[in-house]
Amino acid sequence: MAKTPSLQLMLRIVVESPLPGVTMAVQVRKRDLLGPSVVTPREIAFEFPVRVAEAEQPPRLLGPPVQGPPAARFIYINSGRYAGQSGTPWQRRAKVPLAGITNALIRQHLTLPGSHLEVRVPGTGRDGGPICASVPIPPGAWRVSAHPA
Repeated sequence: MAKTPSLQLMLRIVVESPLPGVTMAVQVRKRDLLGPSVVTPREIAFEFPVRVAEAEQPPRLLGPPVQGPPAARFIYINSGRYAGQSGTPWQRRAKVPLAGITNALIRQHLTLPGSHLEVRVPGTGRDGGPICASVPIPPGAWRVSAHPA
């Protein structure tokens, strides 16, 4: 059986208004962590490549940071001890769903060199701690961004 060709995409997840003093990282596979590309008091951004199976409808995202079953892929954003920080009471993981990434967005991203598929998520949960559990992503929240790497 022939392997389905894949294309590389660049994802950018921006955590807005993160809890001060709490480290965040993207979980890669089961234990590895990917640190942020941008850290400011207003946001923490993660940029990383994923692959998409070319012929799949809906798109099937693949790669070390991608978690979950094919129909419900997501990225884990770990915080506190789960992000490698010591001396903190926080140890949380948030699921950022990838379901809003459509074939139309992928095509648009691939035609704009240097662009990212970007989503913005809140940095704190309802309890005032770092985001955790499944993060609700409204329709249209994923977009193509020409933000520089």
